[in-house]
Amino acid sequence: MTAPILITGAAQRIGLALVQHFITTNQPVIMTYRTRHNVIHELEQQGVTCIQCDFSETNAIDQLVSKIRMRHSSLKAVIHNASSWDCEEKNHNFNDLFDSMMRIHTKVPYLLNLALSDLLLAHSSVSDIIHLTDYVAETGSAKHIAYAASKAALDNLSKSFAAKFAPNIKVNSIAPSLIIFNEHDSSEYREKTLKKSLMAIEPGCREIVNSVELLLNSNYITGRTLPVDGGRHLK
Repeated sequence: MTAPILITGAAQRIGLALVQHFITTNQPVIMTYRTRHNVIHELEQQGVTCIQCDFSETNAIDQLVSKIRMRHSSLKAVIHNASSWDCEEKNHNFNDLFDSMMRIHTKVPYLLNLALSDLLLAHSSVSDIIHLTDYVAETGSAKHIAYAASKAALDNLSKSFAAKFAPNIKVNSIAPSLIIFNEHDSSEYREKTLKKSLMAIEPGCREIVNSVELLLNSNYITGRTLPVDGGRHLK
């Protein structure tokens, strides 16, 4: 039986695109979601194991690990996609904001990697951990200070865990900038954002799917960050 891939925060956008991709390749998937969108029922009908999990709750990680262990003895990969785009302008409780960003983007992956490492090691071949970080992990962000700091910390975790788990588990980051707009984004915002990269396009989730597949299929890449930013660093 093929070992599953765990994807956190996969009910929409990039996470959902990854789940749907793996369905087409007959790769078993476990996904977590915080809010039960309509698509969850459809995914369950397609054989996806969907686990409700709010990582802001104290026992969420222990409960998730317990549910996974009850059903599976090994994992092919863990993809940390769960994220929050909160910022100082919208949340003036800076203490809570910082703790929230660090928890969802750094503490949760840290604890899950440690708790699930034996299942990854039990996989029949080299397994993977992939952290979805952000372009701003490299540059910082005046408007999303806590968010950027937490994503930078997550990027650093890739290096530490790569060294710890080698050669049996590869650990890498993917650092995207714009991938897809939100429906409510204004035309002015879209135009301004597109100008930030050399490629000046909205690339779509397929770019992340391709990046994930590259890392999963590699036998040699570990402890690295794969930038998916359209050349934004050169603007």
